[in-house]
Amino acid sequence: MVWPQCNSPKPKKIMQQLNRREWIRLLGLASAATTIGSLPAKAAIESIPYPFRPLLDGKIARLSANENPYGPSAKMRDAIIKSFDVACRYPFSQEDELATILAAKEGVKPENIVLTAGSTEGLKAAGLTFGLHGGEIISANPTFLALMDYAANFGAYNQQVPLDANLTHDLDAMEKRITSNTRLIFVCNPNNPTGTLLPAEKLRSFCKSVAGRAMIFCDEAYFDYITIPNYPSMTELVKEGYNVIVSRTFSKVYGMAGVRIGYLVARADIAERLRENTMANISMLGLHAAKAALEDQEFYRFSIKKTEEAKKNIYKLLDELGLTYIPSHGNFIFFKTGRDIKAVQSSMAALNVQVGRPFPPFYQWCRISMGTPEEMDMFAQGLRKVMKA
Repeated sequence: MVWPQCNSPKPKKIMQQLNRREWIRLLGLASAATTIGSLPAKAAIESIPYPFRPLLDGKIARLSANENPYGPSAKMRDAIIKSFDVACRYPFSQEDELATILAAKEGVKPENIVLTAGSTEGLKAAGLTFGLHGGEIISANPTFLALMDYAANFGAYNQQVPLDANLTHDLDAMEKRITSNTRLIFVCNPNNPTGTLLPAEKLRSFCKSVAGRAMIFCDEAYFDYITIPNYPSMTELVKEGYNVIVSRTFSKVYGMAGVRIGYLVARADIAERLRENTMANISMLGLHAAKAALEDQEFYRFSIKKTEEAKKNIYKLLDELGLTYIPSHGNFIFFKTGRDIKAVQSSMAALNVQVGRPFPPFYQWCRISMGTPEEMDMFAQGLRKVMKA
């Protein structure tokens, strides 16, 4: 029930794309795999998708963290390698260049951009800025909790508003919760873990209506996966001067979750407040990787294509098993197993497949991240066994 194969490139072609250092590294990893008995060297090489991907986790399919298993791309990796020449320097000397590039991409000025170590640092900086000394934050339940959990460390109170019947943000109910103590309203759109997307005009109207009473934080980590053409980013409201903050990341479609780089878009005065509360700061390697990522449109399109292919195959699987799911605007799918999620996690783990954590109160639902065709096959085989057990 619904709410509302792709083959890897041939090894020979892959090897032609590798530079000398990458080839040496790959051989070393394949050799190490043989030594520890996790995978023979030949199998390791033949399992590498575009542009190449050493199977560091052996035969475990990690489908629990909404990562992009195909990245970073060859161009991003090359940029990272070259950036070692300036890795002895602090990155602030080159941050302005990346901020200028991102500003042009978003149609804002460089002073509207706050560079962060992944979008999570941006979320935490906002949580600190607006949650300090008992500030009240309103969010959906369930949603991504990094901002609210961090703010709670500084005395913030989180008003959690249940999702509506379609597992989408209930904006009307959220607006009713606003009090004189409310400092920030968090909207994850598309939402994690449900993958649901708010109607664009409804979200825009909500933001404009309540921005005079509280700051609006729109987490757009999965914006690139939205399937509705020309769906607008809430950066449009930043340009219009509203109290709106938008977060974006290189962790998802660009496949750089381990590189840790993202950014916030906000009015200049708001951006300055947030910038003062960032903690980790970006690295020189991440800075150069991000610039390469923005230029690598081929890999961007490849990532979107692979994610859509994987989702279509999983939809077919869930239809086959008669399981309820929500068509997703993210790189993951939220579906109902009808069983306790911890039991499902344990059963799938025994089959070398990692699936998403519990998302209260949906204890009988499972979030599955999209992976490579090999990983999705492992998931499909595992889920069939678990659901028939």
